[in-house]
Amino acid sequence: MTDGIDTKTGLPLISLYGKNRKPSSEQLAGLDLVLFDIQDVGVRFYTYIATLQLVMEACAENKIPIVVLDRPNPNAHYVDGPTMEMEHSGFLGMTPIPLVYGMTIGEYATMINEEGWLENKVKADLTVISLENWMHETEYHLPVRPSPNLPSDVAINLYPSLGLFEGTNINAGRGTEFQFQRYGAPFLDSTQYNFTYTPKPNFGSKNPKHKGALCYGKDLSEIHRMSEVSLQWLIDAYQNTKDKDKVFNTSGFTKHAGTEKLQQQIEAGLSESEIKTTWQEDLEKFKGIRKKYLIYP
Repeated sequence: MTDGIDTKTGLPLISLYGKNRKPSSEQLAGLDLVLFDIQDVGVRFYTYIATLQLVMEACAENKIPIVVLDRPNPNAHYVDGPTMEMEHSGFLGMTPIPLVYGMTIGEYATMINEEGWLENKVKADLTVISLENWMHETEYHLPVRPSPNLPSDVAINLYPSLGLFEGTNINAGRGTEFQFQRYGAPFLDSTQYNFTYTPKPNFGSKNPKHKGALCYGKDLSEIHRMSEVSLQWLIDAYQNTKDKDKVFNTSGFTKHAGTEKLQQQIEAGLSESEIKTTWQEDLEKFKGIRKKYLIYP
C-alpha cells in the first residue's frame, strides 16, 4: 500500500499498512479530530484492531480527539481461542486478548483506552458512536467484503479457525474464490482426501502458497455458522501429511496463535478438547475484563 492523492478532493491519502503503521505528528498536524470507521471481524490477528490501537496512541500523544464509529462484529457472539502472551506481541496481536474476543471495535477501543494498553499508558480523548438495535448474538451479513480475501459470511465465520493456517505452509484458499473456506497442500496425503484445487494468482493474492500446484485437502464452504474456534482442521492436516516438518512455519504460526504452546500441543498429539481445556483459565479472566466494556447485550 502506498500514499497518494484522492482524485475527487485532492486531499492526501496516507497508507497505514506499509512501513508507516502509526500516523506521525506531521501527518496529524492541523487536524481537529480523527474519525475511525473501519469494518472489523473480531479476530485478534486481523490487523484492523492493531491499526486502531496505533491511531489511538498517535491521537493521544498529539492531543487530538478520536471518534470511533462502531460497527457490528460478525464474530461477536462468542469468546474463544488461545490468549496472546505479551512476549509474542506485534502487528498480529498487540494486547493480551483471546483469538476471538467477542467485542465490537467500539467496545474494544474503550477497553484499550481504560486498561492502559496504549504505549506509555497514554489515554486518548475517545468517543464511541454506538449502534442501535444490535446485540452480540445478532447474525449480521456484511454487504461489502471487509478485505479482499474475506469474500463471504462463511469465510468470515471460518476465519478465526482457518486463519491459523496463515502461520503454516498449508494454503487456506488464497488464490481461489473460496478464501478461508478450504485448505490444502501438495504434501498432504492424497489417499486421505477426495477434494483438490489449484491456487492461482487473483486480485486477493498475487502469489498464493503453492501457486499452480495441485493441493489435496478439504472444502468447508457448506459449513454452518460456528460459535467456537475449531482446531479439527489444523490437527487433521498435521496428522495427514507426508512430511510433518513441512507443516509449520514456526515463527509465523506463533505470531498468529499468540503463543508457542499451540504448535507444541499439536505436535505432541493432544486432542482438540485437551488443548481447549488449557485455554479456559485465561478465557474466564478475559471475560471478567471484557464485561466492564460491553455496550451491547
